[in-house]
Amino acid sequence: MKLHVITDGKRTADELVSILCSIHSQADHIHVREKNRSAKEIYQIVERLIDGGIPPKKLIINDRVDVAHSLGVGGVQLAYHSLGVSEVRKSFPDLQIGKSVHSYQEAVEAEQAGASFLLYGHVYSTMSKEHLKPRGVEELKAIASAVSIPVIAIGGITPEKTSELKNIGVKGIAVMSGIMSAKDPLKAATLYQTNRRKAGSDERKL
Repeated sequence: MKLHVITDGKRTADELVSILCSIHSQADHIHVREKNRSAKEIYQIVERLIDGGIPPKKLIINDRVDVAHSLGVGGVQLAYHSLGVSEVRKSFPDLQIGKSVHSYQEAVEAEQAGASFLLYGHVYSTMSKEHLKPRGVEELKAIASAVSIPVIAIGGITPEKTSELKNIGVKGIAVMSGIMSAKDPLKAATLYQTNRRKAGSDERKL
């Protein structure tokens, strides 16, 4: 099960680069999700991350297909307001494309359109969406069983939740505030990674 770390758009460029370069060894993928920054600003940040030692293929850019393609990074993450999966797939056939989904139907349609992986949530209660009811794990389990591409769970995921998610077929977890807002982001990322590995080890013992 992979650990995806997602930026929260609350840091200066210097802070963001410092945090991500310090934790990248504990993350399988890093999503640069900076909604309030221009394409040029995101490009410059990603350049700094690569110069700082983060492998380009570990980086996933939210929404900005142009930046992802220009820098040859690991992929792009599309939201509801982004270009459609099929349009991006047609123009960039070799790009890894993630799609954020919120229902079984959206998940099936995204796979059929050519998505490489899915981000589903929010699964558990989270302060970032405190006025919205969490979707829970039942539909997530159904999606994981129905599609052949990896399903990544997001929303209110603590290190202790990794075992439950692993057992229902989720291929990864995505964490934002649990790491980006932690007093010690590296310590937090390490704890998530440790629990992720333990969940896999426990499964093999069954």
